[in-house]
Amino acid sequence: MENIINVTYETTGRTTAVNEMGMRPMQARAYAARNSQYILLKAPPASGKSRALMFIALDKLKTGAVKKVIVAVPERSIGKSFLSTELVKYGFHSDWQVSGKYNLCVPGGENSKVETFKEFMNSNETVLLCTHATLRFAFDKIGAAKFGNCLVAVDEFHHVSADYESKLGELVRALMQQKNVHILAMTGSYFRGDGIPVLSYEDEAKFYKVTYNYYEQLNGYTYLKSLGIGFHFYSGKYTSAIMEVLDTDKKTILHIPSVNSGESTKDKYIEVDTIIDAIGTVDHVDSETNIIFVSRRSDGKIIKVADLVNDNAAEREKVVEYLRNVTDVDDVDLIIALGMAKEGFDWPFCEHALTVGYRGSLTEIIQIIGRCTRDSDNKTHAQFTNLIAEPDAESEEVVESVNNMLKAITASLLMEQVLAPNFNFKPKLPEGSDEDKADDARTIRVGGMRQPSTQNVKNILDSDLTDLKANILQDPQIAKAVSGVVDPEVINKIMIPKIIMTKYPHLSEDEVEEVREHLVADMVIRGSNVKTDGNRRFIDMSGKFVNLDELNIDLIDSINPFQQAFEVISKSITPKVLKSIQECIAAFKVNMTDDEAIYLWPKINEFVKVTRRQPSLDALDPTERRLAEALIYLRQLKRDQKNG
Repeated sequence: MENIINVTYETTGRTTAVNEMGMRPMQARAYAARNSQYILLKAPPASGKSRALMFIALDKLKTGAVKKVIVAVPERSIGKSFLSTELVKYGFHSDWQVSGKYNLCVPGGENSKVETFKEFMNSNETVLLCTHATLRFAFDKIGAAKFGNCLVAVDEFHHVSADYESKLGELVRALMQQKNVHILAMTGSYFRGDGIPVLSYEDEAKFYKVTYNYYEQLNGYTYLKSLGIGFHFYSGKYTSAIMEVLDTDKKTILHIPSVNSGESTKDKYIEVDTIIDAIGTVDHVDSETNIIFVSRRSDGKIIKVADLVNDNAAEREKVVEYLRNVTDVDDVDLIIALGMAKEGFDWPFCEHALTVGYRGSLTEIIQIIGRCTRDSDNKTHAQFTNLIAEPDAESEEVVESVNNMLKAITASLLMEQVLAPNFNFKPKLPEGSDEDKADDARTIRVGGMRQPSTQNVKNILDSDLTDLKANILQDPQIAKAVSGVVDPEVINKIMIPKIIMTKYPHLSEDEVEEVREHLVADMVIRGSNVKTDGNRRFIDMSGKFVNLDELNIDLIDSINPFQQAFEVISKSITPKVLKSIQECIAAFKVNMTDDEAIYLWPKINEFVKVTRRQPSLDALDPTERRLAEALIYLRQLKRDQKNG
């Protein structure tokens, strides 16, 4: 299997280094923004967001900026990250203390928790911990005005939405209308899977943004040197192909498909049993932990399997509790999960995240990948593999399969944009200028590129590019463009600007173009290798090495940012499947009427009779190409009629 994405890291060790106050780099960056009323902290999993909150909150309490701190998490299990923590012994001025009474991330009904919440607001206690749900219920009871002089910290902020049907979004908007409410929003995946913006542009502009990107995090690790993202295709049932990609010598989280997906066999328990049987035979099940000990068929080695698919609450809790307390690399080998395995445990030893089926949510994909990108001394490489069903040319669902495959590719492309090192793009200077002599190795000068002319553009380029890329790669038209059937300049100069204008309607045409040029350059070049030959530097752009002295915006605009990914995918599937995919994709852009297609049908039959082959889209003869388009159009029409 060839990875679609390979990223290497420098293992600088900076990620875990602490300053004199016990702060890691991300935490220090967040702490520097502590005087802001609204802070938006975007940082990857395991970067230390919970402790960053503690530093900021304690400082606001000490200076009198707020009198109370309310921390809201999406689910109870995540609350453990925000419990009482010693900070003084590491150099900070105060410890973080949460009383047991006001830790509402515990079992119990919401009514009693809301009453305790109300009691807290009238007490002298300073810190309360609760779920998003409890916060919403309490807010409904006491109203926004009661939150005066409070810092409200919302973890996993992507659960908020600018959609006016979002209860959490409505709560945040109401709090922002109060003069003395402080808000700290924290997320590792700011873009939502449904494409709805987290905040309106007007509200988002009020936040001071602190960004610590994934590359900074992974590049500063001590052990992890590389990350691979790849696909493996199968036909039939996925359970028959699972051992082609499941290496039981690697610590693996296996996410089986949702029962509602096309990849599911509709019986998740049989799927788990089939996977275990493919590994070997069950030696025994530990009664205290529910961990399954499997004797590997090849050599008898015991593989410890944690089954999180089991719906029996008591048995499942045994497994979760065991995973929460894992301290040794040999404690577990394989976790089988149905969802994201976010039950409030970390498994830094994980080397491989293996996921069956397409995941529609970019947030979910990022969190799945994040499971295997923790730093640990047992691994130098982390791998994410997506096991996907091959589109079946004979199936009525072929179009849906192709669409899902293209969406999976675009999701991986976003991961490359998130996880690969970034370049700093600047306009090329006149010959003989001294300014470019100060450029570092990550700065690239581009001929014809515009300099950002306004603060709006600078802000977008500094902190919003990843979010903007998510919007682009979630667009249905862009997913179709991945295959190369759309002219690169149409993608770069027409499709992408439209998405920029939709996301930022306040930008002028010139500002849109400035954002577009930097964005397209970043998407085309990010992850590319720069090679030096004497005094000249060359960059790999879609398989071609280009002299950086000759790089210009027109050359960049002539390249499909997604083409290379599709070429990698194309090598992994059969010619028949590839032809089916190409036909489906071609159907997206065929401009034809029913009448013309029907008229051409006898000519198609005559062509096949004479040449003994079907007309080709790649033919030099324009008549043959039109017959091929008509054939594709008629096949699609037939599928649509079958599907009602």
